[in-house]
Amino acid sequence: MSTTLPPLTTQDAETLLTAARAAADAAGVRVSVSVLDAGGHQLAFRRDDRALLISGETSTRKAYTALQLDSATADLVDAVKPDGPFHSLATALDRPLLFIAGGLPVHRDGRLVGAIGVGGGAPEQDHSFASAAVAALR
Repeated sequence: MSTTLPPLTTQDAETLLTAARAAADAAGVRVSVSVLDAGGHQLAFRRDDRALLISGETSTRKAYTALQLDSATADLVDAVKPDGPFHSLATALDRPLLFIAGGLPVHRDGRLVGAIGVGGGAPEQDHSFASAAVAALR
């Protein structure tokens, strides 16, 4: 007998979005937050007033990268440096990959169900806001 893993829902996406924005608000940072389901489809997006316009694109690309590689984007930064083992990955594919901290995969029962990306703060801040969101979903 197999059990079906519940997908990431729009309610889950709103929980992630709200938690990431709350963490950013507490730090006084204006951000954009993107949440994708396991297929890479956007479930939720929000750009704060006065957040950099580019943060909308970076948040989505960070989420997509975390989803496709099932890894925190913060953990991939060194791998795509000129001397890294995947240095050509950033330009090898015609996909919107972005190797800057702020993207995290979202797992349920050990399986990948989606991803979150945060853009607008310093990379370390974006990573911490995304981490707070994933923690809030648990």
